[in-house]
Amino acid sequence: MRRLAAELGMKAPSLYKHISGRPALELALVETGLDETGLVLHAAVAASGGDPVAALLRAYRAMGLANPQLYRLITASSFPRAALLPGLEEWAGEPFFLTGGEPYLAQALWSFAHGTLVLELDRRFPDGSDLDRTWRAGTDAFTAARLATLGSPPA
Repeated sequence: MRRLAAELGMKAPSLYKHISGRPALELALVETGLDETGLVLHAAVAASGGDPVAALLRAYRAMGLANPQLYRLITASSFPRAALLPGLEEWAGEPFFLTGGEPYLAQALWSFAHGTLVLELDRRFPDGSDLDRTWRAGTDAFTAARLATLGSPPA
């Protein structure tokens, strides 16, 4: 907290007037991260031009790569679900359900996106891997699954 206060140009006691401690700070960051993620993902799906899987996955990957520490915080095992603003987590994840059209496909789509992004952030793919191609392969697979589930893309 002292380091954060210094970054903000204040003393730690002044920071505590605004936030009660590290857990409250982490909760505020998680809520901000979920809100920003939800806004970006909802906008990507809305502007997808008939290709919502590709738009969603591009936006998800871009958000995570641009903000890896925040991404890790909002997807960490210590996720403060019980303390979150009611409905925030569901709203932030809703674009996966809107895109998947079916709950289990939506969960699989999110699992692919999250797992692939974490592996990319951790540099766990073999050297020389074409990760754009990996993401395209996932996009193609989930687009086909979505079309099989829905019958045809929405108008």
